[in-house]
Amino acid sequence: MIKIPALKNSPLSNFKRKSLIAAIAMTSAFSSVAEIIPAEQVAKDITYLAADDLKGRASFSPEIDRAANYIAKRFADIGLQPISTEKVATHNTRFLQKFTVSQIQPQALTVSINHAEISQENLAIASTMRSVNWQETGAQVHVISKDDDMRDTLRALNQKGGQHLVIINSAHTKTFQAYKNYFNRGITKLSLEHRGAIVMVLSDISDVNAYNVKANAKITEQTLTNVVGILPATSTENAKEVVLYSAHYDHLGVTEDGKQIYNGADDDASGTTAIINLAQYYAKQGNNKRSLMFSAFTAEEIGGFGSKYFSQQLNPDHVVAMINIEMIGKPSKFGAGTVWMTGMERSNLGALLNEKLSAQNTEIYQDPYPEQGLFYRSDNATLARLGVPAHSFSSTQLDKDQHYHQTSDDIKSLDLSSMHKVIESLAVATQSLVDGTVTPTRIDKAKVRAQGKIY
Repeated sequence: MIKIPALKNSPLSNFKRKSLIAAIAMTSAFSSVAEIIPAEQVAKDITYLAADDLKGRASFSPEIDRAANYIAKRFADIGLQPISTEKVATHNTRFLQKFTVSQIQPQALTVSINHAEISQENLAIASTMRSVNWQETGAQVHVISKDDDMRDTLRALNQKGGQHLVIINSAHTKTFQAYKNYFNRGITKLSLEHRGAIVMVLSDISDVNAYNVKANAKITEQTLTNVVGILPATSTENAKEVVLYSAHYDHLGVTEDGKQIYNGADDDASGTTAIINLAQYYAKQGNNKRSLMFSAFTAEEIGGFGSKYFSQQLNPDHVVAMINIEMIGKPSKFGAGTVWMTGMERSNLGALLNEKLSAQNTEIYQDPYPEQGLFYRSDNATLARLGVPAHSFSSTQLDKDQHYHQTSDDIKSLDLSSMHKVIESLAVATQSLVDGTVTPTRIDKAKVRAQGKIY
């Protein structure tokens, strides 16, 4: 379990700088926001994280380790407390939360249905097991007809777990191929405790009288790293209560030929830059009644494993709210410097934040892209499943963004002025969470879609 460090007595230094964004009318209580979050530092952080030298910060790469070390050093310089108390670790590395995941890569798959062998091009498998051997028994058989919803069926089987042979009508060929390409890359799991497999067969067979399935996979373990820093509460009364600011710092790496880089400037160097500078802001304020935790998650792009591991290291009941910042590098459809949040209807967090912003004549908007299912597409979903008021905050125009998951998502594609304004707005909006004057309602865990057990 993550332990909240004891209160620190050493004062945090203050400094003054000319405000770089005069467009937002700050109340006297928050007049120092732009001074403590200088635009120059914001630009410096995101320029480093999105640089070509980091080669897209792919999971398991040396470059993502360099990014982790940079974030850890920033946390240390800001004055955050590390999560580790290991004496052998250096001060910076004590901010690193290391863990292992298992990668399962399919090696071979043969299937016969009704004593006829199926062509390899019509087969795919997702499995958490080293080998599969079904001979007439061992699997539940499902037939997806041309009128069935293939995605919904597979999603339900994934959430249920177990071992399944799925016959898919050729009307779903395009969707089948998308799943096959995904499964062929292998899957990554935080735990292999659940033994399950889904074998897909593209065929117009409607009655399965006999089947024989054999498969094997290569399983390897690799290390991933979150970067976590803590600003202890200044009050013993609320010290166990945590406000979590998070973002993912991994991205897609390079193209297959290695010639182009997915810099991930907006996704999500922008959010990572935000949590670093929010940590700096609150550390210099030095008046947080609740404990503040700042986490840069790894491996969001390959399954959200950083947030999954992190969520197992602390008591979710102590997390008052999760402010997950995801792609704030460009103006939203509501205007420059504005931000929207996912799942606003699931808790009253948005309403509480907007009470703070009303004096600045701005607000946090409801997710304008509900059809995209964005509540489940970032690290907030992991904590939401545990009841935490966990939401993602973004400004991306995802329906129009030409740079999303493209090599053009680089520093030149961003509007740093708008991004800085978003960071300032979040600092103002979350102040009442930080000082302990408001507590949002919890998310109903029963209404949050469960994670898949197989892929």
